Amino acid sequence: MISFGKGRYSKYLRPISISFDVLVISIAYRFFLSELNVNDIHFTAYQIVCWSIISYFLGFYEVYRYTTAVQIFSKLFRQGILFLLAIIAFFPFAKQTIFSGQALAEYMVVAFIAIISFKFLLFYYLKKYRISTGSNKRNAIIVGFTPQAINLRELFDSRADYGYNFYGYFSDKKENEQIVGRVNDIKDFTLINNIDDIYCSMNELDNLQMKDLVEFAEVNDKTIKFIPDTKHIFSKNLRIDYYEFFPVLSLRKTPLHEPIAMIVKRVFDIVFSLFVIVFILSWFTPLMALLIKLESKGPVFFLQSRPGIKEKEFFCYKFRSMQINKTTEQSVVKNDPRVTRVGKIIRKTSLDEMPQFLNVLKGEMSVVGPRPNLWSQNRLYSSRIKKYGIRHYVKPGITGLAQVKGYRGEISTDEDMINRIKYDVFYIENWSLILDLKIILQTVTNIIIGDEKAY
Repeated sequence: MISFGKGRYSKYLRPISISFDVLVISIAYRFFLSELNVNDIHFTAYQIVCWSIISYFLGFYEVYRYTTAVQIFSKLFRQGILFLLAIIAFFPFAKQTIFSGQALAEYMVVAFIAIISFKFLLFYYLKKYRISTGSNKRNAIIVGFTPQAINLRELFDSRADYGYNFYGYFSDKKENEQIVGRVNDIKDFTLINNIDDIYCSMNELDNLQMKDLVEFAEVNDKTIKFIPDTKHIFSKNLRIDYYEFFPVLSLRKTPLHEPIAMIVKRVFDIVFSLFVIVFILSWFTPLMALLIKLESKGPVFFLQSRPGIKEKEFFCYKFRSMQINKTTEQSVVKNDPRVTRVGKIIRKTSLDEMPQFLNVLKGEMSVVGPRPNLWSQNRLYSSRIKKYGIRHYVKPGITGLAQVKGYRGEISTDEDMINRIKYDVFYIENWSLILDLKIILQTVTNIIIGDEKAY
């Protein structure tokens, strides 16, 4: 699963990783499935074929020096789920075998612990190796001297673990001491200095220069990549489609628009919310009802109209944390006199949000997603903040990335909302089940240690 750039030993890393994984799945099952009357030759061959096909289509071994830990976990999770389903599918067709869910679970757990451990040891060892020794690095140049090009160079400097040696800029359009040559100098400089990666600003080269540089990179086994200068458009994922032989670039929809992702997220929401409702809310609700009723008159639950997916209205459930009042469309501020003593506790720990798992089960909300704002906030900020409307592409969540990053509570300035929207948009455009689990874990941690903005 590790695929790094050129280096003295890089070409061996992917074969080593593949060989290790195949060896693990080929040996581990013998310790757990040997009593199931499995034909060793047939089952081993079946495993290797399934593993190879799944890893190819998922890009399981496409992990690079700039790949994040969340992305690696996402690949491991998807690979594990599909491989498990493939193994289960083997047994109905091998009638002489005996199926055992426990034996299969033990096999999968042990095999993937070994695979995950090896991947992360190799991944992080190489990062440390690059930093401490300066080895296993790629030599890079940047064509163009645009703000995006400068940002890329700063990234190379700040992330030593990425392993890039930056050799300079090339430009015909700018004058600067950091520019080491003109566009016509690129080829000779690349060959003399053994440059691996050429990053090109798309506004620097005309069509003929770009075509010539691409051909040069192909002939000399160099990697060429392009830096989009129209950042606000190209910051999203692009998809390339072919109309016969004519390539057309289009913006991808968010991952949560993909049918499989929608199904996975909905199944997770149902399972998680049912678990909370059955094992927590079943006894916690009567306890909260007693405490709320003892302190103040009014209903146990507070229902408030909020904008949901595509701005459809739904009623968000909460444990009532305030005295009955007529200012429910006003945000809560610190030391708000409307909040009861019990309310202060449950708001501080976010326990007042627990009934929203009923909204999740009904399909109105998700466990993780952008928090649903008040209608008054929706009207105020939808025209004032760019990309505000993107948060309505998906279901609102009980918790979200913005909340665990510290952007929750009172909105006192436009900047507070802008920061929330920034994280909401990032979440929507980069969703994965691993990211959801990470946000849930961070939310639980924040509940335990407390959040100063929770009031």
